Amino acid sequence: MQMDGELSGLGEQMRTWRRDIHQHPELGFHEHRTAGLVARLLTEWQIDIETGIAGTGVVGTIRGTRGEGPSIGLRADMDALPMSEKGTPAHRSTHDNVFHGCGHDGHTAILLGVAWHLSRHRDFRGTVHLIFQPAEETLRGGSAMIDDGLFERFHCDEIYALHNNNALPAGKVGVRSGAILSACDLFRITIKGIGSHAAMPHKSIDPLIVGTTLVQSIQSIASRNIDPLDTAVVSVCKFLSGTAINVIPDTAVLEGTVRTLSVKAQDITLARLRTICEGAATMYGCEVSFEHLQTSPPTVNTAAETEHVRRAAERVLGADNVIVDVAPLMASEDFAFMLQQRPGSYFFLGHDGLTCHHPEFDFDDDTAPTGATVFLEIVRQRLG
Repeated sequence: MQMDGELSGLGEQMRTWRRDIHQHPELGFHEHRTAGLVARLLTEWQIDIETGIAGTGVVGTIRGTRGEGPSIGLRADMDALPMSEKGTPAHRSTHDNVFHGCGHDGHTAILLGVAWHLSRHRDFRGTVHLIFQPAEETLRGGSAMIDDGLFERFHCDEIYALHNNNALPAGKVGVRSGAILSACDLFRITIKGIGSHAAMPHKSIDPLIVGTTLVQSIQSIASRNIDPLDTAVVSVCKFLSGTAINVIPDTAVLEGTVRTLSVKAQDITLARLRTICEGAATMYGCEVSFEHLQTSPPTVNTAAETEHVRRAAERVLGADNVIVDVAPLMASEDFAFMLQQRPGSYFFLGHDGLTCHHPEFDFDDDTAPTGATVFLEIVRQRLG
């Protein structure tokens, strides 16, 4: 596919696209400028496109000149985070409290680089669908595209995605069969007690006491209900209650997350959360309601497709630069919904710099050619 020399030169162009996107970040389902940039470039390269999928999603389709064959999906996320950028690069965000602090600007630039190359080298059989997805940070964009007919409109036999990961050195790729990222469940617990004067606690049912008991009891789930060889993390991240220093309030609200690497651990943890809330209500004689706000599954790679990524990465990077059975992360990703629908693999792209969601994070542009080269080699091996 004549990719080495061309991609070396394409690196600077990917850097330019990436920094332009970084300067103009957009939140999930509002990626209008980014989607417009993607659509304009794909059109210039004579790639068939459809826009407006799940609102702001874009899919470009390239059909090989060698005739019928498999269909491969390559996916990149486009949205930014609702946080302020504290770094001072020349391409700093121009929008208050919106910032590409996770690397999605880099993922989009990488897939644009792949698109540019494939538009000029269509000597393969089958089809490549370039999926530019909105709203990954909300964990809803992937499922929204699926609900909008993604795989009915753009048939994919297998699907691939990547994410930068500074736990790996730049120039290396990490692959893993099975769960590579955790499931994510968001919850809210509302306690309705009885308020009172701080000097008369015996006339109250103190929701703060109930809430602190719940926080401690919840921590027993991972240590006493989950198989030690499995993984679960339950974090209560918000505890809201009270309005005055001398008043016992009548309500308290706890909010948090559950992260699990298996569906079994996910089911056990959610069931135990409900049971603990029911027990607290009985013990304290108050109302304790549990709300399961949002869920996404673990990101589970299929074995055959992970092997395709390994072989592709080893061919273009060398075996020493491919980490097999890379350690999973307890972060979550809505590419998981796509992997529930189609076989595929999600892999890590090593990079130098800070970790994702740090206020001074900036994508390592020098890694973009590595990511694009691996994607292109997957296409070559599967369709070439």
